[in-house]
Amino acid sequence: MDPALIASVVESVMATMGGGSSASAAPASGTAGRSVADYPLGTKRPDMVKSASGLRLADITLEKVVSGEIKFEDVKIRPETLEQQAEIAKSAGRASIASNLKRAAEMTRIPDERVLEMYNALRPYRSTREELLAMASELETKYQATVCAEFVREACEVYGNRDRLKKA
Repeated sequence: MDPALIASVVESVMATMGGGSSASAAPASGTAGRSVADYPLGTKRPDMVKSASGLRLADITLEKVVSGEIKFEDVKIRPETLEQQAEIAKSAGRASIASNLKRAAEMTRIPDERVLEMYNALRPYRSTREELLAMASELETKYQATVCAEFVREACEVYGNRDRLKKA
């Protein structure tokens, strides 16, 4: 892969996340009670932002990415970060965004390959009612993804009403 492209992408992501500087960090506290005052987390609460592998935001640098020291797992977002962002969105009166962020947090616990399989299964005419309901059950029981499970159940109902389910 082109190192210049990698550098450009990393710089863009880091700028969006607040550059990783902890100079403006507030004192650490629990995750409950996030509000718009904490937005953006990368700037105002970098102590709360960690990668899926546990790296702090300040530990992720362009040099480490280019050298190969930082792997894909090191830049994947943690569900806790998305849940904190959902709290911020909710406190700002953005319920739809909060719901989307909660669903995204749940999806981080599902293997990427399974997410792609589920995506394909959710396309019109690809799954029967029973298959979609089984998927919803799997989301709840195997991945504790209750928001995602409800989304699949809603899709199943809509597909049924619009005759978009696969014929058995």
